[in-house]
Amino acid sequence: MLNRTPLILDVDTGIDDAMALLYAAASPDAELVAVTCVGGNVDARQVERNTRAVLELAGRTDLEVALGNEQPLKRPVETTPETHGPQGLGHAELAPPSRPLSDRHAADLIIDHARRRPGEITLVTLGPLTNLAVALEREPELPRLLRRWVLMGGAYRVPGNTNPTTEWNIHCDPEAAKIAFDTPWERRPVALGLDVTEQAKVLPEHIVRLARLAGSAPDDSLALERGEDPMHATRSVASNPIVRFVADALRFYMEFHREYDGFYGAFIHDPMAVAAALDPRLIRTQPLTVDVELTGTLTAGATVADWRHIWKRAPNVDVAVEVDPTGFLDRWVERVGALAAQRHVRDVDVAR
Repeated sequence: MLNRTPLILDVDTGIDDAMALLYAAASPDAELVAVTCVGGNVDARQVERNTRAVLELAGRTDLEVALGNEQPLKRPVETTPETHGPQGLGHAELAPPSRPLSDRHAADLIIDHARRRPGEITLVTLGPLTNLAVALEREPELPRLLRRWVLMGGAYRVPGNTNPTTEWNIHCDPEAAKIAFDTPWERRPVALGLDVTEQAKVLPEHIVRLARLAGSAPDDSLALERGEDPMHATRSVASNPIVRFVADALRFYMEFHREYDGFYGAFIHDPMAVAAALDPRLIRTQPLTVDVELTGTLTAGATVADWRHIWKRAPNVDVAVEVDPTGFLDRWVERVGALAAQRHVRDVDVAR
């Protein structure tokens, strides 16, 4: 019998958060327990609407979705529509979700599940760490109640993607990040920063493979073979709704990276953290002492890693230093493609 890892995802949905939600819903080795929301890529209210809509697309209307703090602990709200689009899902559009938002605070939801299943649940944070900081304040035993905390966040030996030294999730609420990193955890947190997440690029051919696995028509393969850009000119007309969503959402990312980074493709940071939480063999980690800069004029929000052990402090984070990008991307394509095929078959059966 397949061992399934109980997961709570804390998201700021977001294009790559949406891809992570689909990956978790598609993974047979994941038991998705609940989802919590925090502002980041877009404002918190848009995050929770996006999250519920994506989960509905994936067929997971059974999950409780809770919203936490709508602002960082001490700083003003920042969002990034230039990266994720005005609604946070790129060029994609989804119907408004039918299931209501939970009336519980995200931190209380995390604490409640951790108390009811001590030592079982892995928390995967894919946005700013505001909800986790609040949960740690409300329940000091949380680091022993959770099985592990895995995060997408930080830039440890590479440039930032927000400021020269800072990664977005840490940048948005560095005070919350410092609380979380300074907490003595039962097991060291696992951090996937830009060091590894920017090693995996989703390219148009990955979307074509996903569409073929889903049995979607057309799959844009002819345009790709002719050397044309299959995701650039128009909205996707794929017959499969998940394929359409993925293509339209990621096309916005690809256009962004073409303008700012010189390649037509997309980094999907957040699904990699979910994949590593489910299968740690995808990454190699190094135990490090990491602190978060709060006051630097040029470096506020930087994750400062003591690579040479100058501080003589015990390591507090297992930082991912290597990843199998091909293995990760193959797994993402295969799992989301299978989910898309499965959901399409169910929709056809219901229509009959």
